Amino acid sequence: MRPSARLLATASIAMLASASALSAQSGPEVARAYREAHEPELVRDFAELLSYPNRAFTPEIREAALYIRDEMRAVGVDTELVEIEGASPLVLGVLEVPGASRTLGIYVHYDGQPVDPSNWTHDPFDPTLYTRAMEAGGTPIDLPTDGAAVDPEWRLYARSAGDDKAPIAAILPVLRSFRESGVTPTSNLVFMFDGEEEAGSRNLQQYMEMSADVLDDIDVWLFFDGPAHASGRPQVTFGVRGSFGMEVTVYGATRNLHSGHYGNWAPDTGNILAHLLASMKDDAGNVLVDGWYDTFEPIGAEERSALDAMPDWDDELKRELGLVRTEGEPESLPERLLVPALNVRGITSGNTGSLAQNVIPNEAVAALGIRMVKGNTSEQLRELIVRHIERQGFHVVEEDPDLETRLRYPRIAKVTGGRGGSVAARTSMADPYAQSVLAAAHRAADRAFGEGSLVVAPGMGGTLPLNLFTDVAGKPAVVVPVANHDNNQHAPDENLRIANLWYAIDLYAALMTMPVTVFVP
Repeated sequence: MRPSARLLATASIAMLASASALSAQSGPEVARAYREAHEPELVRDFAELLSYPNRAFTPEIREAALYIRDEMRAVGVDTELVEIEGASPLVLGVLEVPGASRTLGIYVHYDGQPVDPSNWTHDPFDPTLYTRAMEAGGTPIDLPTDGAAVDPEWRLYARSAGDDKAPIAAILPVLRSFRESGVTPTSNLVFMFDGEEEAGSRNLQQYMEMSADVLDDIDVWLFFDGPAHASGRPQVTFGVRGSFGMEVTVYGATRNLHSGHYGNWAPDTGNILAHLLASMKDDAGNVLVDGWYDTFEPIGAEERSALDAMPDWDDELKRELGLVRTEGEPESLPERLLVPALNVRGITSGNTGSLAQNVIPNEAVAALGIRMVKGNTSEQLRELIVRHIERQGFHVVEEDPDLETRLRYPRIAKVTGGRGGSVAARTSMADPYAQSVLAAAHRAADRAFGEGSLVVAPGMGGTLPLNLFTDVAGKPAVVVPVANHDNNQHAPDENLRIANLWYAIDLYAALMTMPVTVFVP
């Protein structure tokens, strides 16, 4: 289905401006005043949003999409679901501002990572409020009632609290405050809520093509996703890494063998795999695959300047994480995020603990996670890894070897996956629209954290479908994160610090009312 013509009509901006002339207060002032007057209600609203299960491609996710649609409609945004059979719905909203010469696209995803409730302290979809982080001694408390004081250090625990429902909980009060106070955004606003980001956004390009008549006029995309800097300071980033996964299986005998009867004779698959993996990286963490660091685009002068200006926070982060050394030292974390990475995501070879058996497993498997930077492709890096495995003396196959193959080659490795994945993307910091966003983010950060607090990063380590917007659609895109860096993203006991929700409201109000700059080519 295509978006209806109703989306192209001007949203009820007249209702937004029903208070006649613009408020004497600025947009950020209005949004902050509204937040301060409604803090308990906003925490409860966020908890309600978090209560909706949201794994992509499940029947339940449509209920979450309908909730977001209805809440956006309630604050004056013309919103509907765009749907493809078998896919999670895309929630698409438009707020047109009469006379506006700029259109902002705002991307948020509302789906979340899978959950295993047995690993959580509380049910992941029963949001639980804590006085502070659990590991800092926080204790659970009831959601606040109207009139109660709200401590900004409280944490709300639930799946997607930090990734990525918090932006939705901040967008709604900003628009509601504007509507009630007569503040008009300075740009047309297009909201896109993706229900498949954690599953690779596999239908997003088709959704974008279906919605082209709405999306073509967007001048710059804002990605409301990701964590703040590890120092706790707010940050803006201009790129993301791409990612893909692959698995490597090595083989021994055709069946598991008793380690007493066959040990020291039958090939030890766990040891074979360990040696193969060790050949891929040196002790310092540098990837030893030939050509690995010859495949990406260097950053520009603006990005290099921003990288040099970033706070030196590695020592503090190492103390927080209990690390004495890190890969690539003395290079910093921001520098390491700008080169492709190869990590072992998991290894299986028999069992451990009480399930360990006196056998030599007939195979061992490693799951590799590869993070790409601008200029990489999964096909390119996969081929480099396969060639490396062959140089270690392995015959590489893509299916389990038959007996004839086993008897012909002393070492066999099956390589699967690694085709497709998400592509890295980066917007030039010199782009004029990106500069406008950066200026607005500086103002919001100065107001909330003090002058000069904003961290400007050329890119972040995580992955988003940014390339569909920058490379395919040809539009600049800027990532404006708000979640606390220690939000347990993708892990059990995911959470959001309430102060970060308050900052999101400040930031989004500043972005939606940032001055319009006339660019002279």
